[in-house]
Amino acid sequence: MSQNNVLKGVFLVALGATTFGMLATFVKMAYSEGFTTAEVTTSQFVLGIIGILLINTFQKIKNKDKVVKKATSKNIFQLMLAGTSLGMTSLFYYLAVKYIPVSIGIVLLMQTVWMGVLLEMILEKKLPSKQKVIAVFIVLIGTALATNIIHADFHLDWRGIMWGICAAASFTTTMFTANRVATEISSAQRSLYMLLGGAVIVFSFALATQTETFNLEIFLKWGIILSLFGTIIPPMLMNAGFPLTGIGLGSIVSALELPVSVTMAFVLLNEKVILLQWVGIALIILAIIIMNINFKTKK
Repeated sequence: MSQNNVLKGVFLVALGATTFGMLATFVKMAYSEGFTTAEVTTSQFVLGIIGILLINTFQKIKNKDKVVKKATSKNIFQLMLAGTSLGMTSLFYYLAVKYIPVSIGIVLLMQTVWMGVLLEMILEKKLPSKQKVIAVFIVLIGTALATNIIHADFHLDWRGIMWGICAAASFTTTMFTANRVATEISSAQRSLYMLLGGAVIVFSFALATQTETFNLEIFLKWGIILSLFGTIIPPMLMNAGFPLTGIGLGSIVSALELPVSVTMAFVLLNEKVILLQWVGIALIILAIIIMNINFKTKK
């Protein structure tokens, strides 16, 4: 794999992680208006699927004179099965921030850093490089500082912690599938079938938990934003980027979600962000730079 491809993958994953990092703040704002988790996730996936369908249609028209590899029935089944983890990630993450602050929710989601490296170690049956180990430790230290969990004064609801850890585990699975499953077809096709798989989980959850009349206003107020930043842009970019980076490097780069989430909470939710937190954010960015420099040197 060439250095240019790796750098391209890093850029795509970073951009996908950045957009995904904005989600928790938007979800909190939707919750503040009385919308439920079922309404938030359903609107996100319905409009997300419509958006990805439009992208696929546009690509077909644009590439009508080119031979484009289409997904086989096996590809579709594998991607929909893999997409269930995408649906679970959204559900678990949104349930987490319902019970705990956004800053703690993103900390728990950031456990994908060590989960991703651990998963890569198990799958490839070899110890991670020193660069990855160092980067993981720097990211974890930066995470603790960036969220101010040491000095913050709040009570953590065990339900939020549980859902946050579940979100991290399912997101790690999503990153794995983005790197391994049906990589020979276009990212738009892969995103569509993964979203359809995720929709099965989300719709099942909505049917099981939505006891009141579904508030259709969610589609106009927050659905478009949530679908763009949750189910259209991140999956498209990560499906294109992770095959180029690998799950280990990709999981490090995806740590950009944290500084973005903290910044969004600061700007839109008026959460206080002290100097120590910005130091933590700088450490995470430093870890990403160290990871890329060493990776390129190694290559």
